[in-house]
Amino acid sequence: MQPTITDSVVIAVGGLVAVVALLFLAITRLKWHVFPALLVPILLFALVPGVDRAAFIKAFEVGFGKTIQSIAVVIVLGSILAEALKHTGGVERITMSMIRWVGEKHMPLALTLSGFVIGIAIFSDVGYVILNPLVHSAALKTGLTMSEMATGLVGAMQLTHAMVPPTPGPLAAVAIVGADVGRVILYGSLITFIASLAGWGYARLVGPRVVSPPSAEFAGQSFVDRGLESQLPSTWSAYAPIIIPLLLIAGQGVSALALPKGHIVNVVMTYLGWPVVALCVGVLLAYRNTRPEQADARKGAWVESALATSSMIIMVTGLGGALSQILRETPAVDAIATGMVATGLPSIFLPFVLGVVGNMVTGSTTVGVITSATISAPMMGTLGLSPEATMLAGAAGSMIVKYMNSSYFWVCMSLSRMSLRSALISYGGVTLVNGLVAMVMVYALWAVGVI
Repeated sequence: MQPTITDSVVIAVGGLVAVVALLFLAITRLKWHVFPALLVPILLFALVPGVDRAAFIKAFEVGFGKTIQSIAVVIVLGSILAEALKHTGGVERITMSMIRWVGEKHMPLALTLSGFVIGIAIFSDVGYVILNPLVHSAALKTGLTMSEMATGLVGAMQLTHAMVPPTPGPLAAVAIVGADVGRVILYGSLITFIASLAGWGYARLVGPRVVSPPSAEFAGQSFVDRGLESQLPSTWSAYAPIIIPLLLIAGQGVSALALPKGHIVNVVMTYLGWPVVALCVGVLLAYRNTRPEQADARKGAWVESALATSSMIIMVTGLGGALSQILRETPAVDAIATGMVATGLPSIFLPFVLGVVGNMVTGSTTVGVITSATISAPMMGTLGLSPEATMLAGAAGSMIVKYMNSSYFWVCMSLSRMSLRSALISYGGVTLVNGLVAMVMVYALWAVGVI
């Protein structure tokens, strides 16, 4: 018989509610970093009368270790890849290629599509900081408002940042729920592409009506405006570090389904499609784009910056896995799952709502998707949800809505030189539209049994 931390439904459910409430309070009111904000409530849970502390400690250690063992190195490699793309000009080259393919007459669409690609590898706020001068210059040349020019881009970057590995947030959620990375990449890319187009449509509809003039202060700051486009990597060199790893990871899943286990292609893809190897390939491809003066930085500063960025995600992911394992050994899982089933609502909406709450309370998409995965993971069997459906539904919810408590919102608002009202309509609105459309897609794929 599996040891339980507590047999009391009241203690289990009450402890979970208290942990989540203290987490949100610590982040929003006390301004704690997310790591202690999650760790302290979990530790306090163990002090509740009726909790078997020996079982609690064992569950904590098992859940923490099991969760990070498969994704820690991958998260670091993804962060190194992002650093390389940022410093080598890959982000701008991807954007310029989209503009050429779509045409300068359709600049908002080109920026939206570039955001869709860039958000897979780069943190959204970093991506917008890099592209902001180009967005202002494009708006000045075309006579469009910043709302029409930038809104689709802001939403698209946040979409793939929330839903498509190897960005740390979705990668962490994949590890917590035990989803297949290749399937999440495949279906997450489809969902976010359609939702990105919906965001572009929202920008075209609302943008011209929002007062948001571009600023000349940013003109001349981009590589292109400074006449340095020749220093950017080639189009293929800019895309390859993102596309090749995704194809390798997704290809592993396809070959496993289509070919016998001992087939030579399957044997090779088992190794090449391992996310550690696939992202190493991506990093090597990105490093090929470095200039001579960046030789020292790529060996030291970029790696150190990536380690600093990824360590927080790894630790928070481990804590999420620990809490998920603790919940598995309490009656809270069955009680909440049974209650959800009794409402008659489709079970897929539970992780979605948890993602919405996590994001809207803390302002963090990463916290939202990890919180949703942590609480939902132990209930998947009872709710009849696959790991992929659970992760993608929570990620869709973690998009909704970016407003004043989000650092990404403030970065985009301040650099866009928008008023608060204009930014709420533009960026708050597009993240609402993106999240809802993404959830409709998740629900449709789940309802027909694809995920």
